[in-house]
Amino acid sequence: MKNKQWRLASRPVGEPTAENWELKVDDVPDIEEGQIKVKINYISLDPAMRGWMNDSKSYVKPVGIGDVMRAGAVGEVMESKSDHFTAGDHVYGSFGVQQYAVVGAEGVHKVDPNLAPLPRYLGVLGMPGMTAYFGLLKTGVPQKGETVVVSGAAGAVGSVVGQIARIKGCRVIGIAGGKEKCDYLIQELGFDAAIDYKNQDIKAALRDACPQGIDVYFDNVGGEILNTVLTHINFKARIVLCGAISQYNNTDGVKGPSNYLSLLVNRARMEGILVTDNTKHYGEAAKDMAGWLNGGQLKAKEHVESGIENFPDTFMMLFKGENFGKLVLKVEHDT
Repeated sequence: MKNKQWRLASRPVGEPTAENWELKVDDVPDIEEGQIKVKINYISLDPAMRGWMNDSKSYVKPVGIGDVMRAGAVGEVMESKSDHFTAGDHVYGSFGVQQYAVVGAEGVHKVDPNLAPLPRYLGVLGMPGMTAYFGLLKTGVPQKGETVVVSGAAGAVGSVVGQIARIKGCRVIGIAGGKEKCDYLIQELGFDAAIDYKNQDIKAALRDACPQGIDVYFDNVGGEILNTVLTHINFKARIVLCGAISQYNNTDGVKGPSNYLSLLVNRARMEGILVTDNTKHYGEAAKDMAGWLNGGQLKAKEHVESGIENFPDTFMMLFKGENFGKLVLKVEHDT
């Protein structure tokens, strides 16, 4: 059985290009005791993958040159020599950008395609949803009646953040790129207002949308938007640092917020979050999220592209703002 894999060929300088990866075709290895063989159905494409390509210290080791590109994925167990899984189980794990994976059972979790479509386990019911849940509720700690602003609001994490804030009784403003995304936030997800960063003056739009200031800001983009938001925060505001997609491809260093003294003046708090800090509480979060989904309070949207061969171009959609919802790559297999 042949396996198409995307391997890291070189480390990007600035924006990744197709030359940074190499498409390899290898045999799928036999499994050993304790391992499973997974036929991958869908691969999660996330901004964090850009950071994993750098040879720099971070919360996980960088992907090695020549290694399969790291990525979360869902698929079906084809063969098992593990007591925890049997053939036919559907599972989630860090399986990489490839058609098949042979892995140990550690870090692999069963999912049920009868309860939700498989791509949903890469979005609302996966790491993005957990990131939104814990980042907002544990770190942002929104209170009923407060104003919550989220950037990257039409993306996998931001769209869930805004909806949870609404469920908790907050006034929610989303920042997104383009009229279609902004209309979606208001008309479909129930945001109170949306700011189109591509076509509006951010500072003026924030002033109009947040006349009482900002209590919680959930930041997915960094850069100038974060800097501008800091001029509108309230006393004891909470700034949740989740991502900085506007800065990931910079070649001249990350641009930090020059308005950081607003944190001092307002005795506000800025804190970074990683979803993996909350693994022991995933069960309770999943129960809440599933309940909100079933009750119609929480909506999910996946942007699915097809073809393992199209990985480099599909991945770059994240940085061009071309994806609408959770970006997922559907894996097709030779019959």
